Amino acid sequence: MPSVRVRPVTLSILVTAVLLFANSVTASADEPKAPPCKTVAQFDPANFPDPPKIDNSWNPWTPGMQFTWAGEADRGGGLLPHRVVTTVSDLTKMINGVRTVVIVEKDINEGDLEEAELAFHAQDNAGNLWNLGEYPEEYEDGKFDGAPDVWISGLEKAQAGNIVVGNPQLGTPEYLQGWSPDIDFLDCAKVSKMEQRTCVPVGCYENVMITDERSPLEPESGHQLKYYAPGVGNVRVGFMDDPEGEVLVLVKVAQLSPEQVAKVRQEALKMEKNAFKVSKVYRQTSPIELPAGVS
Repeated sequence: MPSVRVRPVTLSILVTAVLLFANSVTASADEPKAPPCKTVAQFDPANFPDPPKIDNSWNPWTPGMQFTWAGEADRGGGLLPHRVVTTVSDLTKMINGVRTVVIVEKDINEGDLEEAELAFHAQDNAGNLWNLGEYPEEYEDGKFDGAPDVWISGLEKAQAGNIVVGNPQLGTPEYLQGWSPDIDFLDCAKVSKMEQRTCVPVGCYENVMITDERSPLEPESGHQLKYYAPGVGNVRVGFMDDPEGEVLVLVKVAQLSPEQVAKVRQEALKMEKNAFKVSKVYRQTSPIELPAGVS
């Protein structure tokens, strides 16, 4: 039997095939694994109003509104007093083709500012509320200590997600709340209960919806339970198997004065100025825009 010999042209084809296979393996290794949850609707900038309007009854955001939650959480030193203050600014920012509302949030642990964040929210025409990105600053002893967890929809393969949906129903699939493979951020949520009742310092509420949020990339972090009261928004935060044991209740809802809104506006602009300095992702975005008549 004659020996088998690979002719040069065949050898060339085989080598090429091996290289292509190797490249495809490398590419697939670099390609992030798709999340186990999807948004409730396909993201399409054409489906968002401009100017933005957020009137979803489960999480209405009106410029000048400020919400304060208080409770406790274990951030490494046992359960300590924890406070979150969220303000809806009158600023907007274009993110991935959508004009978003700029949200300013401060995370205060045992009286000290631990994190300050700019978040970018928008509601589509179907009433679904979306999160299109976040710029969180970390602080140590009152001083800026970095911003490693920045994500912006449309940049570095990050995808926007749903905070709450326009027509929540029990038994519907988990929905994506946001995904950024660049920083290993992935949150999924589902409607867990409806028509519940809960009382917090600002009042008692009927017909409350509870959502169950989790991070598939960090199963050890447990689940966060959020209670949404119609016409108000998130009034309580609980947990299940969460090592931080974070519990928060809504203690104050306020409509800020024009002077207070202006102060929040300046804080947001100051944070963005820093964001452009420290974050290569944020530097790819367009600047925050002031409301009409404000210079």
